[in-house]
Amino acid sequence: GLNRAAVTGYDILMSHRGAKRATPKFEGMNRMEKKITIRKADGNWSVRAGGAVLGESANALELTEGSLAPVIYFPREDIAMAFLDASTHKTHCPFKGDASYFSIVTKSRTIDNAVWSYENPIEAVERIKGYLAFEQSDVVTVERI
Repeated sequence: GLNRAAVTGYDILMSHRGAKRATPKFEGMNRMEKKITIRKADGNWSVRAGGAVLGESANALELTEGSLAPVIYFPREDIAMAFLDASTHKTHCPFKGDASYFSIVTKSRTIDNAVWSYENPIEAVERIKGYLAFEQSDVVTVERI
């Protein structure tokens, strides 16, 4: 039998021998069938971390990927980059490309790898190139204002 452990964006399938292989969550789907739409997000958006306003934008993009919740991507020029510290963490998405990460550094804490960006995304999603997305949590909020 197979045990499944959910991992962001992927399922890790583990056989009884303990071998692991990462597979896209939508296993039955042809890779090209996974629909990604990118549009200008309506209105003004803000992102805050630990009470600090990291940015506000009227030019955010909304990316919708399959049945996942939409993700807001902020133009870099609308974010206070002084709060972000480049991380060595990287991930790969077969639908978007390689993501680089940043940690958020506030006066009270550091929130590791809470921000990601596709510096050289796959052509189909090139509109998000250099934009920043934020992992929402109890201390990081992205909201329409």
